[in-house]
Amino acid sequence: MSYKAEYIWIDGTSPTAKLRSKTKILADGAEPPVWGFDGSSTNQAEGHASDRVLKPVASYPDPIRGGDDILVLCEVYNTDDTPHTSNTRALLRPVAEKFAAQEPVFGIEQEYTFFEGSRPLGFPEGGFPAPQGGYYCGVGVDEIHGRDIVEAHLENCLKAGLGISGINAEVMPGQWEFQVGPLSPLEVADQLWVARWLLYRTAEDFGVAATLDPKPVKGDWNGAGAHTNFSTKAMREGYEAIITACESLGKDGKPLEHVKNYGVGVEDRLTGAHETAPWDQYSYGVSDRGASVRIPWQVERDKKGYIEDRRPNANVDPYVVTRLITDTCGTALAEAGLV
Repeated sequence: MSYKAEYIWIDGTSPTAKLRSKTKILADGAEPPVWGFDGSSTNQAEGHASDRVLKPVASYPDPIRGGDDILVLCEVYNTDDTPHTSNTRALLRPVAEKFAAQEPVFGIEQEYTFFEGSRPLGFPEGGFPAPQGGYYCGVGVDEIHGRDIVEAHLENCLKAGLGISGINAEVMPGQWEFQVGPLSPLEVADQLWVARWLLYRTAEDFGVAATLDPKPVKGDWNGAGAHTNFSTKAMREGYEAIITACESLGKDGKPLEHVKNYGVGVEDRLTGAHETAPWDQYSYGVSDRGASVRIPWQVERDKKGYIEDRRPNANVDPYVVTRLITDTCGTALAEAGLV
């Protein structure tokens, strides 16, 4: 007997990386081995030396093929056994290990938009739908578009054993969100990439495309983000750590360092309108969705909990955003003795 292993990896496309995958047939009981691919076709090598290496780092049941088949998430390496420059997971690993004692936990809210041809799903040909407002968490065919795809994607994520914690319709027609977490930095980033792969693959079967474009429709329409919720053990136990984390994200050039790594097109989305703060200004506040970082109202009431960084784009690399937040907040909390 044999089974199918779908090897998934992040390519070197710039400015926003894409997901790639291919299938390997393995003997029953065999572990997924290191494999190779043509890096010249994924923007990860030149043709005269195109071999690149796939190293499995996590596997999940394949909900689409079923049976004993699996999805295999991989890191990309060079043939000299060094991480490829596109391998941002390799940069997160040492940071996650350094601050592991603080028990950092993330929950990422992945917004995305369905497109049918050149139009967002639900947009009429040659025009626009009614203004946004009623679509958010709506119900009914006049306001909701793509629910069958969303439900199929949710079911696939659950069958794959991913830490999906919810879904909802978003502010623009054809725009949705799923949440991954709470999980550790590496786990949440790994699982978000796999959930993205499952989103694209599920939408294939419906003849619809899914995009992480942060501003899929210009004008008076919300963009698409990846709001990133974060806490450490100290933050889950006391409010001083919450404030220390918020303050750390606004100091010593950190705001611009973070924003420039929060996804291409962030300036188009973070305008100060549509529930965003301006990209070049940092702020935090309680229950404030117009701030860079929101402290949920119940966190202020309970004097413990988590914070939400509202700046990351839908197209952010989760390995990058978790590394930056873990490093910035973890360092400040350690220096303040809040560990």
